[in-house]
Amino acid sequence: MEGSITTMIRFITLFLCLAGSLVAADRPNIILVMADDQGWGDMGYYDHPYVKTPNFDDMSRNSLRFDHFYSAAPVCSPTRASVLTGRNPNRVNVLNHGLSMRPQETTIAEALKTVGYATGHFGKWHVGSCQPNSPVNPTNSGFDTWLSTPNFFDLDPVMSRNGIAEQMEGESSMIAIDAALDFIREHASEGTPFFSIVWFGSPHSPFDALEGDKQLYEGEHMADYYREITAMDRAFGKLRNELRTLEIVDNTLLWYCSDNGGLNEQTSGGHEKKGSIYEGGLRVPAMLEWPSRIPQGRVTDVISVTSDIYPTLVELTGAQVENQFPLDGISLIGLLDGSMEEREQGIGFWRYPVPGRLTYADRMMIALMKAQAAGHEFDPEGRLDLDVGEIKKQFPEDKYFGHSAWLEYPWKLHRIVDGDSQHFELYNLESDPQERTNLLLDNSDRVRRMEDSLKAWQTSVMGSLNGKDY
Repeated sequence: MEGSITTMIRFITLFLCLAGSLVAADRPNIILVMADDQGWGDMGYYDHPYVKTPNFDDMSRNSLRFDHFYSAAPVCSPTRASVLTGRNPNRVNVLNHGLSMRPQETTIAEALKTVGYATGHFGKWHVGSCQPNSPVNPTNSGFDTWLSTPNFFDLDPVMSRNGIAEQMEGESSMIAIDAALDFIREHASEGTPFFSIVWFGSPHSPFDALEGDKQLYEGEHMADYYREITAMDRAFGKLRNELRTLEIVDNTLLWYCSDNGGLNEQTSGGHEKKGSIYEGGLRVPAMLEWPSRIPQGRVTDVISVTSDIYPTLVELTGAQVENQFPLDGISLIGLLDGSMEEREQGIGFWRYPVPGRLTYADRMMIALMKAQAAGHEFDPEGRLDLDVGEIKKQFPEDKYFGHSAWLEYPWKLHRIVDGDSQHFELYNLESDPQERTNLLLDNSDRVRRMEDSLKAWQTSVMGSLNGKDY
């Protein structure tokens, strides 16, 4: 009897292990890649007059290309928080650049670890410290391994490898890709599904080009900015080629986008540029490649936003998230399969008037390297934000300061509040993508309905910021 029970236990254990392996094998590898300050039109495939992006162009022909994809915010840190949490960044305390995400939040890395994913982050972090002991460094945000930096980085940067400062050599985009590929090769050889984030520091300033790239686009407008994009394209091409070499490309979901509008208003895809709630500050290039699920290239005009990445991946992988806080993104599984023809839920944007914090990554990382060389674990003068989880300030939940907008494509309603003054603007993006003709007076019923939706959403967001979700 005892032997039979032992045999049965072994059989059940073996069955569960095999079942778990089969489930893991069905889950795609996932790579999220994001540029830093690349505008919607800063791509060869959008007929840019001179920038060359052959690898992005090739992906655009073999992927799901989003022609109306938005960053959740018009600056960098907030959008990164939206990718990690699926929530508007104001909910999670990242109201502007350089502010730290709260550790109470569940990140997509933490969610994917519940279903067996290995997780890695490579490149720009900018939602918290890259020092050890930080409650919001990549380790404490769900990443098994990381080579990261607090903000943008360029040639020969000092970066943090799992909390230890390390001098790197080379061009920033290639450094991030090479580190990610080391991680990918390791887990591909083991057959473990992996989740990798690669956040480039380009084409953000200071625009330090490799010697061999310095003649690119000579004499053209913003040539130094576009040299960074071409260098980024080259590194991205190396990633895509290696996925084929490793024979894992078919079951790898590769999602690319930018973190906010570009620096060149002429190619930003709308009115104004980075920093603005108008289209030029929010509309960004985006593509999703997954050959086993998207065998042919497609283009979609359905509006999507960086906050959609989290719920899409959670549903796709069957990840388990206990006590999920309110999400602002939606799952795009139907869009991947071609069954989703329009977005039924509006998208809110809000630049609240809170100052950002300057984050000079090069200075911070050099200081960390010197401190660790002297025997210290971290730089005592560096930014750790150990109290970032505390709710230190209560914001009014019935005041809507700053510039916000509610998007129900093609209609976009703006609310602009400056002190005691407030005004609204309404645009039809289909006929007026540059947001030049205010249709407010001719659409009173639509304005009233959209204003109610915007108000309800903003009240919910401020409740989250004030800690009510926790």
